[in-house]
Amino acid sequence: MTKTAAIIGGGVIGGGWAARFLLMGWDVRIFDPDPEAERKIGEVLANARRSLPGLSDVAMPDEGQLTFHETMAETVENALWIQESVPERLEIKQSVYQTLQEHCLEDAVIGSSTSGFKPSELQEKAQRPEQIVVTHPFNPVYLLPLIELVPTEKNSAEVIDKAKEIITSIGMYPLHVRKEIDAHIADRFLEAVWREALWLVKDGIATTEEIDNAIRYGFGIRWAQMGLFETYRVAGGEAGMKHFMAQFGPCLEWPWTKLMDVPEFTDELVDLIAGQSDAQSGHMTIRELERMRDDNLVGMMRALKQTNYGAGALLNEQDKRLGKPEVVVDKPIVTVARAVPLDWTDYNGHMNEARYLQAFSDATDRFMEIVGCDAEYITSGGSFFTAETHIRHIDEVRAGARIRIETTCLMGEGKKMQLFHQMYEDDRLIATGEHLLIHVSLETRASSVPADHIVAMMEKIASAHAALPRPDGVGRSIGGKK
Repeated sequence: MTKTAAIIGGGVIGGGWAARFLLMGWDVRIFDPDPEAERKIGEVLANARRSLPGLSDVAMPDEGQLTFHETMAETVENALWIQESVPERLEIKQSVYQTLQEHCLEDAVIGSSTSGFKPSELQEKAQRPEQIVVTHPFNPVYLLPLIELVPTEKNSAEVIDKAKEIITSIGMYPLHVRKEIDAHIADRFLEAVWREALWLVKDGIATTEEIDNAIRYGFGIRWAQMGLFETYRVAGGEAGMKHFMAQFGPCLEWPWTKLMDVPEFTDELVDLIAGQSDAQSGHMTIRELERMRDDNLVGMMRALKQTNYGAGALLNEQDKRLGKPEVVVDKPIVTVARAVPLDWTDYNGHMNEARYLQAFSDATDRFMEIVGCDAEYITSGGSFFTAETHIRHIDEVRAGARIRIETTCLMGEGKKMQLFHQMYEDDRLIATGEHLLIHVSLETRASSVPADHIVAMMEKIASAHAALPRPDGVGRSIGGKK
């Protein structure tokens, strides 16, 4: 059964929450009195549809239904999760909770996107304080996985566990902040860096662009995959963290920062910061900057998937939860179902030809797994090598498009396996790939007969597929017909 999330406040953060839930298969109901809310959320959603599905290498859930509502009462109807993202004014938030709790399910989780208020402050005037927690995200919510989950002693273990389960189910990471504190955890780091950066600009030591370069070309990338403490542990070499702290600990007493001394926010300082920022990025629109940001984040996180590290490990776990298409052998087998990632496209704005081969290679790998040539079997010393490939590029496909590869086994006997892959976007044929594979011994690197269970499964599928209509394009040569 489709689950429902209610979004109260559809700004940048609320829109990001809506996109995250919607693309993870939830129905989403939105309340926002802004007459431009539908347009603004539609633009955020367009960016999310373009980028988020590309983080998964398996089929995403079917997108949920998005609706806009005139009242909060109507919005929260049957919602299991309610995300409040209204302006950062305590009296507004407390008033919103009073209205929500008059109409929402008593076991719904009410999460606040607040970056500044503690949950005890949010709960002060609530009918059911145990229902309210802080669930502080990071922009863009539809891509970045961190959620700071901050409860109080009034929240039961069951409420906390439910919040963690739902956050995890939509591909995010619930960081359980066990004691409430102003600005939670991550924003305290950001505030410290922000204060130091203001001084560096004010004192004429660096421009806004130079400070950004120091982060994005250096420790920012390092932090993205290791965080702070693990980075410093590595910096300590073989001796580890103790050596690092012994070596660099005295630096804490040196006048390296002005973190406890905040510059006055004068008009001159604001103009200086704003002017340098305009010079740095003013040539790009906000949407262009967002797309650039999204492209970079997807590329970094997909790279982290390959090493199963940091955010990449979270994405791989989400792929496992989403699962693989069901195998039905009496028709072409769906071996790949996924979206085209941003980093699969080229200068023409469509999928690069090398990625067609990668997609068909992934389909072959999945078919090998289906017939029993899986990771365990390969470790034992047997595998299939591709001997010949022919790909036809029939139509173009762009980033974010959901593709499906259906595989027909044309031959499966002895050492040989011949596969014909057909790539579709919905019912539109995009490309075909015909592949001849030979079973080999990884010890001798010579052709060999597969194990009996693989031969039996190949023959079973090949026999079933022989009764199907022969796919168009089988045996095609370049520029020819057959």
